[in-house]
Amino acid sequence: MKKWDLLAEVTTPDGSQMTFHTNGDDKVIRVNGRELMSTRHHFSEEQLAVTACAPLKTNKNMRVLIGGLGLGFTLRAALAELGKDAEVIVAELMPEVLTWNLDPKLELAHECLADKRTKVIITDVAKLIAKEQNGFNAIMLDTDNGTTAMSSGDNNALYSAKGLQQVKAALRPGGKVIYWSAGNDPIFAKLMGRCGFKVTIERPRIHENSGGRHFLLIGQK
Repeated sequence: MKKWDLLAEVTTPDGSQMTFHTNGDDKVIRVNGRELMSTRHHFSEEQLAVTACAPLKTNKNMRVLIGGLGLGFTLRAALAELGKDAEVIVAELMPEVLTWNLDPKLELAHECLADKRTKVIITDVAKLIAKEQNGFNAIMLDTDNGTTAMSSGDNNALYSAKGLQQVKAALRPGGKVIYWSAGNDPIFAKLMGRCGFKVTIERPRIHENSGGRHFLLIGQK
């Protein structure tokens, strides 16, 4: 078995260690040794974008937000679903993640980042959401492995009642927020409902035709 090669290591704002590894064509980002995202398990991250953006395909001037660039799979899928006049905002906390994706040699998301519809903002997605009012048709949040903060303690705001109210305020009428999660979280789903969302849950596979399942917690304004 080939050993994972460490390409980079950075410290997140809350002191966690984020590392970027390669193993042949495979890449993985870990936080404090735990896998955060991988090129080997990305189908559900793509389904996050498909679920959010496919209903918007024929609409004009759609504006969506992706929380976390990761390895670019959600961004790529969102661009494939949306029209030519759409705007896709990506809020990425770590500038190093953007640098990795911009490198053509790593074959991640450099072409998607060059798309005129893409705009990357280096910021905490929770802070960006708090400043918006009726700004987005869809918000896709894949900043952690579930509905608790992993990559940054600041992300806790996304999973609180106050944070959910800010998410709702940032959505346009009829807009959707989708939280990606490695596991089910019925308590958080109930909190979404109490905050005024119509909640549904989808369970995309980890791989397109096999493997276990991840969870998409969908809240419609």
